[in-house]
Amino acid sequence: MQRSITHQKPIELFAYIVFFVLYSSLSSIYPYLPPMLAVLFILFTRSLASDDYISILLVSFCLVMFEANYGYILFSSIIYFYLVYKFILPRLDQNFSCATCIKISHVFLAYVGYFLFLSLISSIFLLSPPEINYYIVYYIVVEFLLVNLL
Repeated sequence: MQRSITHQKPIELFAYIVFFVLYSSLSSIYPYLPPMLAVLFILFTRSLASDDYISILLVSFCLVMFEANYGYILFSSIIYFYLVYKFILPRLDQNFSCATCIKISHVFLAYVGYFLFLSLISSIFLLSPPEINYYIVYYIVVEFLLVNLL
């Protein structure tokens, strides 16, 4: 049984997962490599919008790897991204018509909003609060440029 040459999406997604696993390992060692949280947020929202369950599953796997590398609560990024997708993004898209403004707000929601969400979760469950460093500004700028390319 031959695979159609036009149906290469699963192979392409698997290659992206392998690349992300390698990149995630490097980004946890070298702090100047951004963790690609905003890119994963964009991919997660696009997968939800298109009801592509395989992509949702693979991006969720990448988010769980991100949480494991940085020591965050398990499934917290998936829950946060889903809540933002359901409640904040429709209002954001409704109120803004500038595509660049929407993209930069997605990046800010991914980083600053996720930090605030983790702070809220840690205060509710009496856990240690997440730490924020000054690399976050660099990550926001770099990932804004990457999100513009998507």
